Amino acid sequence: MVLESDCAIFNGELLHRVCSTFALARDFEWSSRLFFLEMKEEDEEGVGTMLSIDHKSPAFVNEEILFTATVEKIERNELICTIEAKAGDRTIATGKTGQKMLKKEKLNALFRQNL
Repeated sequence: MVLESDCAIFNGELLHRVCSTFALARDFEWSSRLFFLEMKEEDEEGVGTMLSIDHKSPAFVNEEILFTATVEKIERNELICTIEAKAGDRTIATGKTGQKMLKKEKLNALFRQNL
């Protein structure tokens, strides 16, 4: 369900009463992460590698959006998913996400290295 908090608001100003790109991005990432959560081992964690969103139609406040994630490929330790967001029969957006599966220890070392 598209909430008011999903709309684009910059500097306290509501731009449009439609689902924003950043709300779509959040939900695209989550829908593909659900695959990762089933696949990962206890000592692994994911980190996003890419995200693309192509807007097709607006999703208005109070409309329900259905997100469908499909595994496109798994290459070495990277999961690539295609995503489709629909409100009823309307396609709201399409896109892709990427997540790499890394050992938690390696990921934490990378984060510390870049402080």
